[in-house]
Amino acid sequence: MPDPTLDAATPTRPAVRSRQGTLAAAFERSGPGLHTGRHARVRVCPAPAGHGILFRRSLRRGRTADVAALWRYRESQPLCTALRSPEGVLIRTVEHLMASLSAHGIDNALVEIDTEELPIFDGSATPWCEGIRAAGRREQDAARPAIRVRRPVEVRDGRRTLRIEPDGALRISAFLELAHLGPMRWSGIVDPDSFDRDLAPSRSFGRLKWAVPLKIYTFLTRKPVLRGANLSTTAGIVGGRVVGGMKVPDEPVRHRAMDLVGDLALAGHPILGHVSAAHTGHELNHALVAALMNDAGAWELA
Repeated sequence: MPDPTLDAATPTRPAVRSRQGTLAAAFERSGPGLHTGRHARVRVCPAPAGHGILFRRSLRRGRTADVAALWRYRESQPLCTALRSPEGVLIRTVEHLMASLSAHGIDNALVEIDTEELPIFDGSATPWCEGIRAAGRREQDAARPAIRVRRPVEVRDGRRTLRIEPDGALRISAFLELAHLGPMRWSGIVDPDSFDRDLAPSRSFGRLKWAVPLKIYTFLTRKPVLRGANLSTTAGIVGGRVVGGMKVPDEPVRHRAMDLVGDLALAGHPILGHVSAAHTGHELNHALVAALMNDAGAWELA
């Protein structure tokens, strides 16, 4: 479980933004997807107050399909967070962009994409954060509601546990232990500076002894899983070392925390709560969001 002594060093919580925000300008990014391997072009655009985060995928014959970045549209897919539109159109691997927008206080944006999956880049969220910072945040003339946790909510799956309890900001205490790498921890309040410094540089990771057979299997079965995974897009773990080294200390647990921020963002509003995470992953993250949102007495819109 997370070490409670880590919270003692956490800086004073920042003031919560009271007004909604969007981008001051649009920005673009492109690159291959982690699972499909297809090259994607993404344009992240400003949007009006109350719009939320909306993904718009280009289809054939000039058609488009929209899906709001909300937990009720989430669909279970291997090793990523995916959304399914009401028309049945899939958009996958949204978690790194969602985490970046959430951490930077971007409540409203239109995300245009020309294929099924967002780019993975080097496995980190840094390219998204650089785009957001370059575009800038524009405050909007509308109040910014927040989901204030009123009582603890917890989900478990064996040794995997997630618990959220009341707090004045989004605070995460994460723990992960991997064979040969030992226990890893990260704890802190999520704000633009801490996210860009501590979480965004962390890369998607996996053990090569499992990744190689899985890539062969998905190639033979034509399933779009890890087709774009290589040592340029993910951190490969061999025994007790990360090939190429770590960008930040205890990188795997920081990446799990980053994914958690992105999955929590599907609640639709900023969450004010302390999340304690042990060995979490996307499925448990979404289970926590669903458990919280379905328990009307556990939160209030503040």
